[in-house]
Amino acid sequence: MAKKKPPLRVIPLGGLDGIGKNMTVIECGPDMVLIDAGLMFPDDSQPGIDLVLPDYTYVLENEDKLRGIVVTHGHEDHTGALPYLLQDLNNKVPIFSSKLTLGFIEGKLAEFRIRAPKFREVQGGSHIQLGCISIDFFSMTHSIPGALGVYIRTPQGTVMHTGDFKLDQTPIDGVTPDYASINKFAKSGVDLLLSDSTNATIPGFTKSEAEVGPSLLHAIKNAPGRVFVASFSSHIHRLQQICDAARACNRKIVVTGRSMLTNTRVARELGYLKIDEQDLIDAYEINNIPENQIVVMCTGSQGEPLSALSRMANGEHKTLSIHEGDTVIISATPVPGNEKAVQQVINSLAKLGCDVYDKSRTLVHVSGHGSQEELKLMLAMAKPTYFMPVHGEAVHLRAHASLARKMGIPEDHIFILDNGESLEMRGGVVTTGPSVESGIVYVDGLRIGDTNPIVLRDRQKLANDGMVTAVAIVSLKRKRIDAVEFSSRGVSFTIDDEFSSQATAAIMKMVEKGSFNFTSSGTDALRKALRDSVSNYIWNHTHTRPMIIPVVMEV
Repeated sequence: MAKKKPPLRVIPLGGLDGIGKNMTVIECGPDMVLIDAGLMFPDDSQPGIDLVLPDYTYVLENEDKLRGIVVTHGHEDHTGALPYLLQDLNNKVPIFSSKLTLGFIEGKLAEFRIRAPKFREVQGGSHIQLGCISIDFFSMTHSIPGALGVYIRTPQGTVMHTGDFKLDQTPIDGVTPDYASINKFAKSGVDLLLSDSTNATIPGFTKSEAEVGPSLLHAIKNAPGRVFVASFSSHIHRLQQICDAARACNRKIVVTGRSMLTNTRVARELGYLKIDEQDLIDAYEINNIPENQIVVMCTGSQGEPLSALSRMANGEHKTLSIHEGDTVIISATPVPGNEKAVQQVINSLAKLGCDVYDKSRTLVHVSGHGSQEELKLMLAMAKPTYFMPVHGEAVHLRAHASLARKMGIPEDHIFILDNGESLEMRGGVVTTGPSVESGIVYVDGLRIGDTNPIVLRDRQKLANDGMVTAVAIVSLKRKRIDAVEFSSRGVSFTIDDEFSSQATAAIMKMVEKGSFNFTSSGTDALRKALRDSVSNYIWNHTHTRPMIIPVVMEV
């Protein structure tokens, strides 16, 4: 009897629980391809964490199958995990992407001293064969040049992955979505469509990037002094429009912020960003030029505390400062969770006397993701048999699934998965498959791994209520506590004589009630009694719960 062929497996390891850390495994028998390897920035519930990565243990466990990594475009939520993944892989695997994306990745890998990665440049119309997995690339429009979608053929069926996209008819670089290829692949048959869900809750069409240019020009032309524009450093189309507006107003351009300097350099070298050398000036030369002849492009559109805009607003930037009469344009929308940080920066700028433009005031930003009508158009063009929404929070995935139902895809042909769950395809028929190990990995300083949830809980507790240390001096000879000393950090009450005497009395009362073994082996029970009694005393008197650190010193 002939051996059954292995199924095609689609395993999302990230991207289905928030906007970011996108990573999807395509596996068929002895061959495996990874689509994207992104990161996510931490939220308020993850104090002290620098970056959040998807758990790619499954990729490492099956490294012998990995034939290549395909990166759809150059944003951090699709490329940011690559340095960590490549450091953990024993073999060098080829990375396939567009010229600009590879340029950005190269700069990122150089920071990590990862030498000679195997880059393979592809573009819309390129075709590659990785084992039994055949991949065709097609151009898409997004908020970065060189965005690609992929059409995957395997012995068990076909998959189309859109990458991040919107259907922009007037893109800045003239590269429109490749509708002809999408329709051609649809005729060949799309068994399963994976499509970007970020704006699935927003009705209508997303405005074209070209509509931002006139608003930027108007703001810059009417600014009496210097203009500071904060945007994503990888949003090359936006940067091009800022530069065009600056030139039209006879202003020189200053670039500041580490990622902004790096990305503008890479984009200029590769021909994606067109700025003449004579229009650029160094930040140190800014004082030699009249204020109404300057535009500063900087990072900080998300209110990041260490970004150029935040440091300038707080007077902490080494070369530039913002003062009354300046105009600040925040040319981005806050990523979910960053709204408060962005508002703080806007308030700081307002206090300085700046004129602040954001998207609530005028059209200085449009999204790079398609809204509901574009998502429906993609479903109409691709005509998939099965559908799985990707790249979004739970609300976005479900809204996208609802659109698919309206487009006539049967309920049992739509799959809303969690990270680590899988789909299996046999002969074009898709079913749910077994789950694999998944989750999140924290980058905490130089340490990468599973930061213990207890550590995060402790950090939140310290941030909210502070800490109190209780040191009990225990006499093992007399079998009693001789004294207790208290100290605190970040608490709202004072550790004075009254507090010390009453808290000590509470400890003594609890110790008298219990039967404690006053030996070296009995100190754990004493420590617990110390913690509980101090915690209860503080709660009863202050209604706060600081972290209690009990210390037992034996004499």
